[in-house]
Amino acid sequence: MSASGGTKAIVAALAANLAIAVAKFVAFIFSGSSSMLAESVHSLADSGNQGLLLLGGKKAKREATPQHPFGYGRERYIYAFLVSIVLFSVGGMFAVYEGYEKIKHPHPIEAWYWPVGVLVFAIIAETFSFRTAIKESNAIRGSQSWKEFVRRAKAPELPVVLLEDLGALVGLFLALGGVGLALLTGDGIWDGIGTLCIGVLLILIAIVLAAETKSLLLGESAGIEDVKKIEAAVVDGETVTRLIHMRTLHLGPEELLVAAKIAVRTDETASQVAAAINAAEDRIRTAVPIARVIYLEPDVYDESAAAAGTNPAKSPGGPSH
Repeated sequence: MSASGGTKAIVAALAANLAIAVAKFVAFIFSGSSSMLAESVHSLADSGNQGLLLLGGKKAKREATPQHPFGYGRERYIYAFLVSIVLFSVGGMFAVYEGYEKIKHPHPIEAWYWPVGVLVFAIIAETFSFRTAIKESNAIRGSQSWKEFVRRAKAPELPVVLLEDLGALVGLFLALGGVGLALLTGDGIWDGIGTLCIGVLLILIAIVLAAETKSLLLGESAGIEDVKKIEAAVVDGETVTRLIHMRTLHLGPEELLVAAKIAVRTDETASQVAAAINAAEDRIRTAVPIARVIYLEPDVYDESAAAAGTNPAKSPGGPSH
């Protein structure tokens, strides 16, 4: 994901959520609708989440230090994980509590035109934000389905914004339904039910975000296509005769570590092997530009060692497949 693309989607979502949060809170003051209060807190939490994503992106750009030799790229994963916590605690749990209280102690909605008008405005604003996130995501997701994109994306910002905006739109329609039913029936319990549904929705989205960002924090390998490109780039058929085994790890969304054991010819000199390794590193970086940290270990391929054990990849000279 390009940094500019992710930042554009985040800024669009931030602007929309700040405007919506203010409008919803004003509607709550005049109408007493608990759906409006839950939605205003939801939008305020989303605004804070976008601020966290921007902060994480800024911190991730710091230069590597002796204490953190691989840099700070994973800051983006940490702040994306914090977003899921904020969405769960501030947005979801508050809405569930507010909905429960409104169901337990219902009261009619006053000045109905405030919540209805604000909800219509919020749907328009969130649609603009969601459209921006979809446009930026389409530029990089290729042939992946939306589910695959959210699950496999190494840059967390766009999946986070996509899920937040989707949750916000669904939540707005739930709030509109709750307010509408409360006005039609004269029973404020429907407003509480709408609020409760919003809370459950936010909690489910937070759980999905937490699961995906947890995987990124633990450390994910390169995507299948990048792995194939690296494997093809390593072997030159002359000095480097085969790839014995390889490990990849994302140090950040746009920085990949590649560690591999390669088979070299037994009659090559040390200088020839060193030149071959340098050439292989150049080929890898050309094939996959985000492969910035590369460690290649030369070895002599041994058929008997490769066949030893139940997992040859762990044996000296063992293959990766």
